[in-house]
Amino acid sequence: SSVFWVTMGIAATAYGALYASAPLISRLYKMPALVGPFRVLCLVLFPGALNSIQLAKISRKLDFKKVFRSNIAAILISGAVGVVMAVMGAGLWALVVQYLLNVVIACIVMWTTVKWRPRAVCNLKRIKVLFSYGWKLLVSGLLDSLYQDIRSLVIGVKYDSGTLGYYNRGKQFPQFIINSVNNAVQTVLLPAMSAQQDDRDRVKKMMRNSITLSSYIIFPMMAGLAAVAEPLVRLLLTEKWVPCVPYMQIYCFTLAFYPVHSCNLQAINAMGRSDIFLKLEIFKKAQGIILLVVAVFFFDSPIAIAMTGIYSTCINCFANTLPNKKLIGYSYFEQVKDFMPALLTSLVMCGGVLAVRLLNLPELVTLAVQILAGVAIYVAISAAFGLAPFKMLLNLLRKIRNKNT
Repeated sequence: SSVFWVTMGIAATAYGALYASAPLISRLYKMPALVGPFRVLCLVLFPGALNSIQLAKISRKLDFKKVFRSNIAAILISGAVGVVMAVMGAGLWALVVQYLLNVVIACIVMWTTVKWRPRAVCNLKRIKVLFSYGWKLLVSGLLDSLYQDIRSLVIGVKYDSGTLGYYNRGKQFPQFIINSVNNAVQTVLLPAMSAQQDDRDRVKKMMRNSITLSSYIIFPMMAGLAAVAEPLVRLLLTEKWVPCVPYMQIYCFTLAFYPVHSCNLQAINAMGRSDIFLKLEIFKKAQGIILLVVAVFFFDSPIAIAMTGIYSTCINCFANTLPNKKLIGYSYFEQVKDFMPALLTSLVMCGGVLAVRLLNLPELVTLAVQILAGVAIYVAISAAFGLAPFKMLLNLLRKIRNKNT
């Protein structure tokens, strides 16, 4: 309850700042109509504060069925309302209502399933203990959120809205995949590792399995998406969106290593070292901004701006691993050794999928053949070389099948 009231206070302060800055933001993007929808959209902070407490209690108990139910209900209802409003000509308001409704419905469903209600108490002693750990994560989260959108901000201000649209659309597909898979893994990983924080070997083993499995799943998805980007965009978004393909391919590489980043950062948090987490965030964002400034002033190209993400990923991948060598004895070279088989296999698969384009088949046929070829190549190489994550997934499938039978 103490955390809830403090979180609501922070949400109220943030909302006040965002409400006041709405006119400035609308002028920055040269969109006067943005003020009203932006102010309404920012109301999401308040149900989000409640939802964060509910999710924390569920995550601690690893009871993720309740998360699944709340998300399904929220997606179906808010999605239907958003589509209906869009068809009726609501325009931007359809997106605002859909997003706000998504969080509100998730909170309502959680309210009926999570047996916790906020009480009118606020224990400052407990807040002080939690704040010493949590404020670093708060600042880190704010830095990351601002940094993730800074390239869009620069492109939106420096270039036209069409270029920004291609950039954001190209980023959307790989980001959706990464968020779906990565969030599922990390939501489980932090509470699981936190419970074992006194056993370094156990934490290392859990982290090692997470990196090995998540990279084995994410790398081929990102490599495959980069390879099929052009026919996929032509079929789903039509010819006018083809300029977004280079951005999609760039972000497929940039985001592919996010599971590796996240596993390292969650291990640091699980060991109670949010101070290291914050220092890493400051370093990574500083070097990212330096790269962005170089791209803007020396190359003057939206593609160059997007490419800074690749360079940042390479630097960040190394930086995030350094603390865990001391904390849990899991070095950078061990991590590379664990994810390298999946990376090499994915690159070979990507080459095979790209080769299908040489057949000059119709777009729909090309896309279907590319997907089938990619799956076949990846599975064949995994089986031929006996990759460890491939065996782990097979064993998991056998256990599920035996359980069902």
